[in-house]
Amino acid sequence: MEYKDYYQILNVPRTATQDEIKKAYRKLARQYHPDNNPGNTQAEAKFKEANEANEVLSDPQQRKKYDALGSQWSAYQQGGQAGGFDWSQWTTSNANDLNDLFGGSGGFSDFFTQIFGNMARGNATRSAPRRGSTVRTSQNVPQRGRDYEQPVNVSLRDAYTGTILTLQKDGQKIEVKVPAGVKTGAHVRVAGQGEPGYEGGAAGDLFLVVTVQPDPHFERDGDDLKTEAHVDLYTLILGGEATIKTLGGNVSLKIPPETQPGRVFRLRGQGMPSLREPGRPGDLLVKVQAKLPHHLGAEEKKLFEQLAKLRK
Repeated sequence: MEYKDYYQILNVPRTATQDEIKKAYRKLARQYHPDNNPGNTQAEAKFKEANEANEVLSDPQQRKKYDALGSQWSAYQQGGQAGGFDWSQWTTSNANDLNDLFGGSGGFSDFFTQIFGNMARGNATRSAPRRGSTVRTSQNVPQRGRDYEQPVNVSLRDAYTGTILTLQKDGQKIEVKVPAGVKTGAHVRVAGQGEPGYEGGAAGDLFLVVTVQPDPHFERDGDDLKTEAHVDLYTLILGGEATIKTLGGNVSLKIPPETQPGRVFRLRGQGMPSLREPGRPGDLLVKVQAKLPHHLGAEEKKLFEQLAKLRK
């Protein structure tokens, strides 16, 4: 049986904190999730590996057992691997039950199944969705189902207005409201849509882990937005008004005379909605840039030449 280095799979040190493990797993889950890599068998395999590593390292009891196994495995390798490694003290007796729990193979390695089979139901951390059927327990006591995590991507505009996502689960459509102002890393809870409970226990929840995709026109900074606006040379010099695009529509910006390119104007309340303080949205910071005229006629060139002489 092949030893699995879960720390290497998640690319974290053996001294990693639970928060570091969680961040590393979420990063890999988003990168290799099958929904983001349709038909890519290599990405699917990496997703399953990351999920398996998270199952073990995110649970203190399982991690302690794994670390103890790793110490003996290292000693065995350093000793020249003579006589073969003794797996008997580490393997469990209910590996078949674990295969039943995750619908056959379930994507878990033989290593995980044999070493952690009898501990898998005890892990209450959130993990990626799995197929579930029936788990056999000796206590026959109600057990709450496991929570699921599902990465989702939304545009900045959808994060501004809020949106409704339609998900498929067991052949049924589920509509989930994503609130306006949502940020990358936010968890949107869908109650009761996780793993079914056991022995009459409540079902777990589904958590959508949101990633707000970059926008070509706006940069987000908390609840504020940043953008650039190209204003014609004459308005910058003489003053006037410029039309500014915002996520909520066009607005008019008053440009004072002799405005220098690169100046930043703050349009209050034109940023992102605030989840913490509804009714107090962020601001839009507009950096103006000069839009120079081109295809000048002969008379226009003369006028600019005269202006240049006057300035000298």
